[in-house]
Amino acid sequence: MPQLSNTLKAMLLTKLREYKSDLNNLKSEVKRITSTNLNQAARDELLESGMADALTVSADQRTRLLMSTERVTKSSDRIRESRKTVLETEELGVSILQDLDQ
Repeated sequence: MPQLSNTLKAMLLTKLREYKSDLNNLKSEVKRITSTNLNQAARDELLESGMADALTVSADQRTRLLMSTERVTKSSDRIRESRKTVLETEELGVSILQDLDQ
């Protein structure tokens, strides 16, 4: 095996260090990009499931709101009927008191 001159050897070692540095930088970049892509994929997956949960919650809330509205409407109807009954009873009472007064 031929001996390399010290100058050539130093130049090649310098190049080797540059290549190793470039390789390490590229490895770091790949890790960062891969990590970002995984994080983005995980984020997208969470957002998709979150949207599905939001739609489910929204549908559930809508159902409960409709049921509550129906109950309020029925209660209002019962209050109107009760008020009507009270007014009729009051009129009947006034009529009976007038009859008794005569």
